[in-house]
Amino acid sequence: MMSFFFMMIFMIPLCLVKNMFWMVQMLLLLLMFMFMNKSLSIMMFFSVSYMYSLDMISFGLILLSIWISMLMIMASENLYKKKFYDKFFLLNVIFLLMMLFLTFSVMNLFMFYLFFESSLIPTLLLIMGWGYQPERIQAGMYLLFYTLFASLPLLLGIFYIFNETNYMNMYMLKNYNMNFYLLYFSMIMAFLVKMPMYFVHLWLPKAHVEAPVSGSMILAGIMLKLGGYGLLRVMVFLSSMSLKLNIIWVIISLVGGFYVSIMCFCQVDMKSLIAYSSVAHMSMVIGGIMTMNNWGYMGAYILMIGHGLCSSGMFCLANINYERLHSRSLFINKGMMNFMPSLTLWWFLLMSSNMAAPPSLNLMGEISLINSLVSWSWFSMIMLMLISFFSAGYSLYLFSYTQHGKNYMGIYSFFTGVSREYLLLALHWLPLNFLVMKIDYSMIWF
Repeated sequence: MMSFFFMMIFMIPLCLVKNMFWMVQMLLLLLMFMFMNKSLSIMMFFSVSYMYSLDMISFGLILLSIWISMLMIMASENLYKKKFYDKFFLLNVIFLLMMLFLTFSVMNLFMFYLFFESSLIPTLLLIMGWGYQPERIQAGMYLLFYTLFASLPLLLGIFYIFNETNYMNMYMLKNYNMNFYLLYFSMIMAFLVKMPMYFVHLWLPKAHVEAPVSGSMILAGIMLKLGGYGLLRVMVFLSSMSLKLNIIWVIISLVGGFYVSIMCFCQVDMKSLIAYSSVAHMSMVIGGIMTMNNWGYMGAYILMIGHGLCSSGMFCLANINYERLHSRSLFINKGMMNFMPSLTLWWFLLMSSNMAAPPSLNLMGEISLINSLVSWSWFSMIMLMLISFFSAGYSLYLFSYTQHGKNYMGIYSFFTGVSREYLLLALHWLPLNFLVMKIDYSMIWF
């Protein structure tokens, strides 16, 4: 594990050398393939050392982090062209990747908290340094205060656990069962805000709309998954309290997911619509984790990976349009089929994955989640039907609105997609639809 970390550290000087923008991206790709070839033990933790170790969840999420970081650099060619602090941007991406890598691979609860919070700083810098609109400072503050407000109780909870048990190793803590209301709420709230659960989701659309494309990609691709990862880890030793109280979160997330799906139809900003659809998908993940059965855990894991790729790809699409028309409004982004017919195919492919059409990972994840929630209570079927139906609805709404219709006549200069953009979209879509062939790994693990 340290070898990968050192590789990232030694990439830092490269970020500061002239004309090394694409070199850093290629090295991240190399890192990704080196990490992918790690021999993994499916049933238990592997690569165990004093501080680091991996299991299937960490493995998948670290792979996703490296992949999305590599694609972030690919999507941000404009910074390199205009020399808009591109070296600092690379440094930021590498630092963010290091924090995420450590978050997913440490075993110590306190270290997990430390890196979990540290990943906020580079994200904040991305939004405030490279964002588009003047409201980005406010969006950054929203992001910071929502997350930090909920995270302080988590820190106190971790200290309490250490005080009681004298160790903080996540694997060892599964032998304990903490039966306290206050501890339960303090340990869970930080992750629910990060997910984000309905009621504490307001920071997400704000942050997405103001962030540059790379910020949106990392926010949708990885940052939302930190919450799910944390929940999967702490649920192990909070199980007896969870059996009493999890019904609250399941209800909020299912009803909230339905509300947010309807809110998607009210959006006129493409990025805002995709951000709200992320909240709807994550509400199903929260529901699945809170049922605390195998199907739920498995579905949550698969949907987190699937959504990370799909949502990130959709933000890339929105950005490709934004670079051409300098607007994200649905009123202006119309009739794109006339201008970029080949890009319409990518819109179609990513939208169909977003509405969980086969063979995407999203379908596999949603089937598992529906299975878990319906077995938990058949009453949840009503909300699940509505969420699934409207998820197809807003995906179609976005697709038909942007691709069809009469095009806006104010477009004065235009060029179709370049090969870099098509490669970028292909690298989102291919793993999203071909990882289904190796779905047995996550099935066996759970």
